[in-house]
Amino acid sequence: MATMQKITPNLWFNNQAEEATNFYTSIFKNSAIRRVTRYGKEGVEVHKMPEGLVMTVDFQLEGQSFVALNGGPQFPFTPAISFIVSCDSQEEVDHYWNKLSEGGDEKAQMCGWLSDKFGVSWQIIPVALTKLMSDPDPEKARRAMHAMLQMKKIDIAALERAAAGHDAE
Repeated sequence: MATMQKITPNLWFNNQAEEATNFYTSIFKNSAIRRVTRYGKEGVEVHKMPEGLVMTVDFQLEGQSFVALNGGPQFPFTPAISFIVSCDSQEEVDHYWNKLSEGGDEKAQMCGWLSDKFGVSWQIIPVALTKLMSDPDPEKARRAMHAMLQMKKIDIAALERAAAGHDAE
C-alpha cells in the first residue's frame, strides 16, 4: 500500500489550473496528472465558479504531489514561495530554465530564479552552485557568490572559473 505524502503544496490559480498542470507535467520526467475534480451546482453562491469548470487537479512532478486549484483571482502568486529544482548538469539547468521561463516575467529572472507564465516562482539551481558557495576556502566561495549575483540563468562553467580566480568570460 502506497503511503500518502504528509504535506502537499496547493497552488491557487485564477482559472488556469488545468493548463498549468499540463504545462508542468510536460516539462518534468516522472510526472502525471492523477485526478481532476470539477465544480458542480453545490456551493455556487460561495465559489461563483461555473458548473463543469475544473476545481482541482491532483498531480505529481518528479514524485512530489501537488494540488492545483481554480479559486479565482483573489490570491495571486508572489516570489515569497518558490520551488527549487536541483540540477546535476548545465544541460539540466538549460532544460528547466528554458521551458519554465517561456512566456514568464523576464524582470523576475535573477540568480537562478524565474517566474513562469502563470506567476509561479522557480529556482533552477545546479548542485555545483551549492558546493562552490559552501567551499571551505572563503575567498573561493565569495568569488562564486559574486559571479552568481551577475547571472540570470546559472552558468556552471562561469561559476567554476570565477571560483578558481579566473575572470568570467
